[in-house]
Amino acid sequence: MASLKTVLCLGVCLSAWIITTADEAATFKAENLRWFSLDFKTILKWTTKPSGHKYTVTYRDGDGWLVCRECFKVSDSECELTNYLKPYDRTYTAKVQTNPLFEDEDDDPDEFPHTNSLPFNPYRESNISAVVFTVETVNQRSVNVSITDPLTSIHQGVNQLSIRDILKNDLKYKISYYKSGSTGKRENISDSSTIQLSGLDAGQSYCFMVAAFIPSRPKATQQGAWSIRQCTPGDGNILQELSLGTWVGITFILLTVLITIVTVTVLCCRCCRQRNTYQSSAPV
Repeated sequence: MASLKTVLCLGVCLSAWIITTADEAATFKAENLRWFSLDFKTILKWTTKPSGHKYTVTYRDGDGWLVCRECFKVSDSECELTNYLKPYDRTYTAKVQTNPLFEDEDDDPDEFPHTNSLPFNPYRESNISAVVFTVETVNQRSVNVSITDPLTSIHQGVNQLSIRDILKNDLKYKISYYKSGSTGKRENISDSSTIQLSGLDAGQSYCFMVAAFIPSRPKATQQGAWSIRQCTPGDGNILQELSLGTWVGITFILLTVLITIVTVTVLCCRCCRQRNTYQSSAPV
């Protein structure tokens, strides 16, 4: 009878310990799962309360859950999934599982507290960084714009893939340009990384900006970041290229100089007049 009571007590204690451990893990489970993806480098991030718990990341694209080997029982609050989300044009869901502080070999991981992410499609949602480009004058009315496709963090063998390697014909470029000093902008969309722009005003300076453009995507992720602006020189007629702010500055300086000259002239004339008056009134 005593042995039976001991066994029952042990069973109750063990059950209570398991429930307490599970409740504790649930308290510290991952929250606020968010996808961060730039040029197809994709990272899942989450927030947690300070604890000694470990976290395991799994993912799937409609089939069963697969474990990300680099994010198995980690204490970090992020996990890079770039090399796991293939093929790229597929929708994935990730799950962050909170492992108990003390695990038993008979524990079922599916019973551990976990948090699911929102669905994510790298091909349609990864942000594209600003591109690098050059502008070369062809003649007075035309320029060539040459764009370097941004590199991704994805490798195929020893080769590092560019966004063109992944997006292929879906990748286009948007070129925005305007005459220096003007507010009117023109836009051109090109399928190629090399574009010739014609119809420019001869002798004028033009400024250019470029961004990747993927019209097949949802509107929110169609356009990449704008590049740094680049401007071509004009024909040397600097008066035509001065902005309104520059003209205001020049006018202010000229007025200041003119007022200074007039003031000095008036003061000199007044001094001379006083001196002549003094000399004429002096006794001979």
